[in-house]
Amino acid sequence: MSANITRLTKQHLIMPEQLNDRAALLLKKLVYSYITDGQPVGSKKLANDSELDISSATIRNVMSVLEKKGLIVSPHTSAGRIPTEQGYRLFVDSMLETEPLNKSLLTRLKAELDPDQNTDALINHASQIVSELTHMAGIITVPKASHARLRHIEFLPLSDQRILAIMVINEREVQNRVLHMQRSYTTTELHEASNFLNQSFSGKDLFEVRETLLQGMQKTRKDIDVIMQTAIEVADATFSESLETKDEYLVQGEANLVRFGESSDTSQLTQLLEVFDHKREMLGLLDRCIQADGVKVFIGNEAGFKGLGDCSVITAPYSIQGEPLGVLGVIGPARINYNRVIPVVDVTAKLLGEALNK
Repeated sequence: MSANITRLTKQHLIMPEQLNDRAALLLKKLVYSYITDGQPVGSKKLANDSELDISSATIRNVMSVLEKKGLIVSPHTSAGRIPTEQGYRLFVDSMLETEPLNKSLLTRLKAELDPDQNTDALINHASQIVSELTHMAGIITVPKASHARLRHIEFLPLSDQRILAIMVINEREVQNRVLHMQRSYTTTELHEASNFLNQSFSGKDLFEVRETLLQGMQKTRKDIDVIMQTAIEVADATFSESLETKDEYLVQGEANLVRFGESSDTSQLTQLLEVFDHKREMLGLLDRCIQADGVKVFIGNEAGFKGLGDCSVITAPYSIQGEPLGVLGVIGPARINYNRVIPVVDVTAKLLGEALNK
């Protein structure tokens, strides 16, 4: 499988034709080496890894050219080189060879994203899966409540002026709400109210139902019969709670990032963990990805906010019946193993969409 990777920007992007074959190969080997080891790459190691019959001196000359082009840089603590943000971008856009997922992993993913689970469980499970498989932090946006359609609703009286509301959403998802009301309701009142709501609003999205009910509340009591008045009172309490703003995205597996702080430079780990404090910026970044056609890769400052620093975000949208609902992705250091991580994110997002469709 070859993932469709959407380029975010061509600004300052050096196209591959500006590098000769030797320079392109050495850059590719250097990036792969740094992704694997996390250590600056010297000319001797590149000479051994590149399988080119050239001297270390020649390699040093090529590396000097790559450095002048802004594709690699030499940390002050080492004579070796590491990729720059621009170098990673060229690598991802022009040199990356993604690895297809093997059949056993595909079978496992399909089994774990069982469509018999409710929406919340599938969303949580998908982010857990990408986190576990990539050893990064998994991130996923939660579908908006506007995608929730009422299928059936029932009310049962409880003690102390409380009501149990039972809703079936989107065919199979069941939500229970204990409502604290201003007065007690009889079983008959609640039965008639649920019948009215089911006959009037079954199949409509929750926002539409609530809007209609709010319009009904504007009428004077003499214009509303008893059943409708009861339905408005109990349904308004139910839908108000159901449509309350929830977490707009979930992050799981932050502990996976701790291993990136094991090197002498712990600033990478600190930076990674600080990314999650930029909630507004992160949500804006993820919202930009919802309409994307395929995988998006953000490297460092491409995200549009300073907090991302030397980190990368890889996302893919998930959809129901062709309508994008959200994005699934991972966050990690810029030296993410792109060729393996991209297919995991891409395929898991597609399977999540298929499970939600069913």
